Amino acid sequence: MTKTYAVIGDPIDHSLSPALHNPAFAFLRLDCTYIAYRIPKGELDDGVKDLKKIGIAGFNVTIPHKIDMMRLLDEADEECKTVGATNTVVNTDGHLKGYNTDVDGFLDPIRKRKIDCKGSDVLLIGAGGAARAIVAGFAKEKVRKITVTNRTQERAEEIVRFARRLGLESEYLDLVKAGDTAANFRFIVNATSVGLKGMGCPISTKNITKDSIVYDIVYMPVETPLIQQSKEKRAVIIYGWEMLLAQAMKSFEIWTGVPAPYEAMKLTLLGRF
Repeated sequence: MTKTYAVIGDPIDHSLSPALHNPAFAFLRLDCTYIAYRIPKGELDDGVKDLKKIGIAGFNVTIPHKIDMMRLLDEADEECKTVGATNTVVNTDGHLKGYNTDVDGFLDPIRKRKIDCKGSDVLLIGAGGAARAIVAGFAKEKVRKITVTNRTQERAEEIVRFARRLGLESEYLDLVKAGDTAANFRFIVNATSVGLKGMGCPISTKNITKDSIVYDIVYMPVETPLIQQSKEKRAVIIYGWEMLLAQAMKSFEIWTGVPAPYEAMKLTLLGRF
C-alpha cells in the first residue's frame, strides 16, 4: 500500500519539499508519495485530525505551525523539547511523534566543511523559529557567544534568554550597529526572510572580511544579496539550500529508515533553481 507524506503550512505553494521527496522515493523505488497540504493559521487541530483520518504516514511542518504542533504530539524527541518546535512528524496508528531536523540540518554544511565552531562568536540576524534551532545547534557545537540582532528588540531578547538557558553567553545588538561590528564575529547567520526573491540585505556588509563565515538560510535565490556581497569580500559562504537539503534528508531517513539519496535530491533541488 502506498504511504503518503505531506508538508503542512501556510503559505505552502512555494514549498520545494514535494520536489525533493518524490524523486527520492522514485529513485529508491519506494511506494511512497509526498504532497503539499495547506493548513491556515488557527486551523491546525482540524487539519491534523484530517491527516490522521486519511492515514498519513508522516509530515513536515513549516510556518506558521512549528511551535503550535508541539501540543498535538504524543511524543517528542530531545531536539524538539530543547527548541520548542517540531518540523518532522511520524504517525504510527494515530500516535504522533515529533522530531526537529532543523538543528542537525543547520549544522550539516558546517560539519561537511570541517569547521570547528568551539569558542566562536556568532552574529545571529533574526528571532523567529529558525533562530531557535540555530542557537540549539551552536550550543551543541560549543560556541562562545551569540549576539542577536532583529528588527524588534523584544523578539531578539527572547532568543537571548533561550541561548542563556542553553549555557551560552548572549546579548542583543541594535540592527543598525550590526553591520558596523560584523568584523568582530566569526559567524554571521541570516535567519530572516530578508533576501528572499533577491530583495534587500539584512545588514551592511562593508565590514565583512575573508575571515568571516557567512551563512544565509534563505535558499531562493541561491545567491542572495548578502551572499553576493560577502563573496566579494572573499568570506566563507554557506548556502541556504544546503540546510534545506540536509534537514529534508534527515526527515526522509526518519520516515523510511533508509539513507536518503543525496545526489538525486541535490540535483533535483538545484535543478529547481
